[in-house]
Amino acid sequence: MRQPSFDVIGLDLIDVWTWSLDAPPSSVKEFAALLSAEELTRAQRFVRERDGQRFIVARGRLRSILGQYLRLPPQKVDFTYNDYGKPAVALADGSPLHFNLSHSADLAALAISDHYELGIDIEEIRFLKEDIAGRFFSHKECLILRALPPEAYLEGFYRCWTRKEAFVKAHGEGLSLPLDSFDVTFDWANEPRLERLDGDPEAPFNWRILEVETPVMFAGAVVALTKGRSVGLRYRRNEDQMPKAHRDLWGSLPAL
Repeated sequence: MRQPSFDVIGLDLIDVWTWSLDAPPSSVKEFAALLSAEELTRAQRFVRERDGQRFIVARGRLRSILGQYLRLPPQKVDFTYNDYGKPAVALADGSPLHFNLSHSADLAALAISDHYELGIDIEEIRFLKEDIAGRFFSHKECLILRALPPEAYLEGFYRCWTRKEAFVKAHGEGLSLPLDSFDVTFDWANEPRLERLDGDPEAPFNWRILEVETPVMFAGAVVALTKGRSVGLRYRRNEDQMPKAHRDLWGSLPAL
């Protein structure tokens, strides 16, 4: 397989990487060697060993991929954080390399841009035990969701949830931005878009929402501050580091 290049991504694309978080012990050990002392301490805090190992694989692959863009060894990648905890790194010339990582169950997804603030969210589609939409979604979103056929409710919920979570992450203000302070489309009749953000009438023009192609029983979205520019997603992957079920899906996409 032809390996991807790590030249400038450009104005028209956002790179999206996916990989499995379940790895053999030898690989987990190799990834652990890439992490900082603080990251290793975080991994040890997980109650379940599997969760700690998945954290190691997520951070190790994150460092490995970012290191290739930055042309640095993974151990040398330094993170800075804004006031709300959103991480960032800088290219050799000091310009920002924007990225965001999400993971759910055994799947991780990473979005990278050298131009746009962004956020990504993926979620495993699972049955809901409570009315999460009623607690967090806007009034308009709740009405649209409740109008869906019963068989479409669950997928509709996760389409809305991932788009809202990706927007919160891209916006960069964390939990200080209430989930009901903005509306996103998520029905099948409309393209993904931001429709409203309280206090910012220009937001629907400035922000772009893109649906991420995921394996069955997952949903995902990328949100980027493109200020009106159209962008696309470029899927990047190392197939030998993905489980067969995920390889089957991504193998149907054109190679880079």
